[in-house]
Amino acid sequence: MFKKSNFNYLAYAFVFLSVIMSCNSNDSLENAQDLMVSEGFENPLGFYDANPTFSWKLPVSENIKSQSAYQIVAASSPDLLPDNADLWNSKKQQSSQSTWVKYEGAALQSRQKVYWQVKYWNQDGEASKWSEINHFEMGLLNNSDWKAKWVGLDTAKDSIRGREKVLIHKPQYLRKAFELSKDVTSARLYITSKGVFDVSINGENVSDDVMSPGFTTYNKRIETLTYDVTNLIEPGQNAIGVELASGWYSGRLLWGTTPWDNTISPKVLAQLEITMNDGSKEIIVSDASWKGMSNGPLQFAEIYDGEIYNANLEMPHWTTNNFDDKDWTNVEVANLDDKVKLEPKRHTTTKGKIELKPQEITKKDGAIIFDLKQNMVGVPFVKVPMKKGDTLQIRFAEMLSPDGTFYTKNYRSAHSTDYYIAAEDGDIAYQPKFTFHGFRFVELSGFDTSKTPTEDWVTGIVQYSDFDDNGTFKSSHEKLNQLQSNIVWGLRGNFLDIPTDCPQRNERLGWTGDAQVFGPTSMFNADVYKFWASWLQSVREAQLEDGAIPWTVPDSRGNKIASSGWGDVGTIIPWKIFMRTGDVGFLEDNFEMMKNWVGYHQKKSNKHISNMMSFSDWLQPFPESGDNKGDTSRNLIGTAFFAHSAKLTAHTAKVLGKTEEHAKYEALYKTVAKAFDNEFFDDEGKVKGVAETQTSYLLALAFDLLPESKIKNAQANLLRKLKDADYHLRTGFLGTPLLSRVLDDMGEVDMVYKLLFNETYPSWFYSINQGATTIWERWNSYSKTEGYNPMSMNSLNHYAYGAIGEWMYERIAGIAPLEAGYKTILIAPQARQPLSSASASLNTPHGKVSSAWEVKEGKFYLETVIPPNTTAKVIIPGNTANELQLNSEVFKSHNQVELVKTNDTSFLLLVQPGTYKFVSTFK
Repeated sequence: MFKKSNFNYLAYAFVFLSVIMSCNSNDSLENAQDLMVSEGFENPLGFYDANPTFSWKLPVSENIKSQSAYQIVAASSPDLLPDNADLWNSKKQQSSQSTWVKYEGAALQSRQKVYWQVKYWNQDGEASKWSEINHFEMGLLNNSDWKAKWVGLDTAKDSIRGREKVLIHKPQYLRKAFELSKDVTSARLYITSKGVFDVSINGENVSDDVMSPGFTTYNKRIETLTYDVTNLIEPGQNAIGVELASGWYSGRLLWGTTPWDNTISPKVLAQLEITMNDGSKEIIVSDASWKGMSNGPLQFAEIYDGEIYNANLEMPHWTTNNFDDKDWTNVEVANLDDKVKLEPKRHTTTKGKIELKPQEITKKDGAIIFDLKQNMVGVPFVKVPMKKGDTLQIRFAEMLSPDGTFYTKNYRSAHSTDYYIAAEDGDIAYQPKFTFHGFRFVELSGFDTSKTPTEDWVTGIVQYSDFDDNGTFKSSHEKLNQLQSNIVWGLRGNFLDIPTDCPQRNERLGWTGDAQVFGPTSMFNADVYKFWASWLQSVREAQLEDGAIPWTVPDSRGNKIASSGWGDVGTIIPWKIFMRTGDVGFLEDNFEMMKNWVGYHQKKSNKHISNMMSFSDWLQPFPESGDNKGDTSRNLIGTAFFAHSAKLTAHTAKVLGKTEEHAKYEALYKTVAKAFDNEFFDDEGKVKGVAETQTSYLLALAFDLLPESKIKNAQANLLRKLKDADYHLRTGFLGTPLLSRVLDDMGEVDMVYKLLFNETYPSWFYSINQGATTIWERWNSYSKTEGYNPMSMNSLNHYAYGAIGEWMYERIAGIAPLEAGYKTILIAPQARQPLSSASASLNTPHGKVSSAWEVKEGKFYLETVIPPNTTAKVIIPGNTANELQLNSEVFKSHNQVELVKTNDTSFLLLVQPGTYKFVSTFK
């Protein structure tokens, strides 16, 4: 028998314990969570970014306060991770950065699949476990990757419905049968269209996407989509079928003078790449072998006008291999245009996200009206009894007239009606495919009147780009909560692939002014970073050679002019979204556009005073001029935004480390500000030479355009203008978003509360008192006593005035970024009557932060959660002569909370990650 000495036993024991301790110390922490690439994609297919960034969140744990280091590995196979990563190994990096870490590995190619992991070290140098393996697969990145051709039929006809003098293209049906002799291992369908499409393989719908591929600056870029269709492909006979309609590309748009040729018939581009079980490849492309026809059941489809569906023309199984297409027509074929880039879609597709059931049914003049009790955007799903040959008419309205009829004047020339022609007796099921509507009410006529209508006849399918909610807000005030709901529903209704002004009339365009004021509010409520990043690419593409940014993006007018306050979206959105994400790459992408826009301001100025065309303070209430543009001077507005854009461009240059350009634009900002002051303000800080308005003072104060000696007087003059208006706003699209911030900076929080909680016109609660369930275009779009505003431009779903949400979240609930990306957070709720409580939560790039306060029996209660890898400044109102409580104990000293200073009315604390409950004596 072999006998070990006691010494050997001790040595082996020591080694064993050392190994165990080493494992525990190096991999004891929970792994990183919520792994994302670029603007927040999780395991994307058909990814657009060959130079991605990586982000992750630290888990919530008592022993994880911050990150001291990280390591990322990326490989072509999961089996190579983590030790044999063949694409990239960042090695251990001493850094707290956990967001937007740039990939620095081997160049990525079209179709490539990348697997990646991350580990981190906490503040004490303890290592986490490796994360779960995430992945992304590239789409087709270059035009040269496409072997397919554009195919389709010549469908252009004169206006077949006589509504507008435009070309109308009948929807078309395209198909291709093909045979495979081997089993399939994987299959990818790469597809796009000039128009909008829906694709099926072997009778199965490839996806639940709608209105694909989306709306871009078509003469510069068309987005492509990638689908995993492995489970739809079979050995033997197969078939692919595509329904194709005009959409935004060649459909009717307001103005209709697009930079791209919208008279061209819709086309599809499809490339099906198949890998067989023996490793061989097959590729099926759209080419001259495809067939098509345009006399299918969908006879008409336009975004503004709706659909006509004739069930008598249905073609059963037309997307399967059992269909005989011998009578179909050979398609026309067109080559790719190298001037138009084909790029993978860089944000989420549109989908049906929510279903709404009718809450009330009424009869009117032989028709049935279904009330969903919520203004929404999307389509109805109808399941209705019909008789053969009858036509079901489906009409829409946002509100009813006093006599119960549909109010559709505000749709203008948008017919916004769907029709279904029945092929047989019985229940029909129908959902429009290539249109969308803005509505609360659905009217049905033409159904089988012998049947009793029931609520399940109609379901509202709410459609918007496929993003999730990102933040919450709630208060003790019912109408403030309704305002929050209206803001969220306005966002959903106007974020259908692009940020639109309205979703119901003959417009639905990406108005830049509306977008720039609502961006920060949208970022709180929804996970829309990728949505904005994609649209800003369209803005860059639409920018003209002289730096002008069109009124709408994509540009449906093709004009060569721009508007101040609208085109400034090119500087404002990049900076404001950077502050909420911390992604320096977003500033890098947009810096040239920012500089070019400031250059356009310079071209449109004389001695630094703007003469740019402007929509000014659009829809200001009670304009003395009677003009929709309001009373504020367009020259004052243009000069103010000139200075502001120069200042934001200087900030951006500083972040990017561009010292010379920072100095250049900082000097330009100061020069323009001085010119602004000299031209528009007298020595007493009062507006001179132009109309004196609330907005004129708001712009001067918000954009820091006055010398220190005039600020107090300008503030006093603003308060005077508010008093003259009986403490009601007199601001339009540009002034309203600035009002709360300027007054807050002045210490006039009580005044902001007064304006916010006003019940009479013009105010946010005024529309709520009239029954609004979304934000309206006008402060007085409708009145229970006076009826509808007589203007046809009267959208009841228009998010611009919802920009007040930014102040609600950041100042009422009290969650704001002090450092870009919420690396440092300000928790500073402003508690005032009539509120007794408010709360908000937000998913920041570093994790969830929340703030919830309540005033009860003379005490102020605040509960807040600060996510890992951040810090927070917390300002708690209260009588500082009395004790502050933390987690039910009198606050004295705490290893996670530092009392920085106090004054008579508040405590200022520096707080580390964790959950805290504070109690103070409320004055």
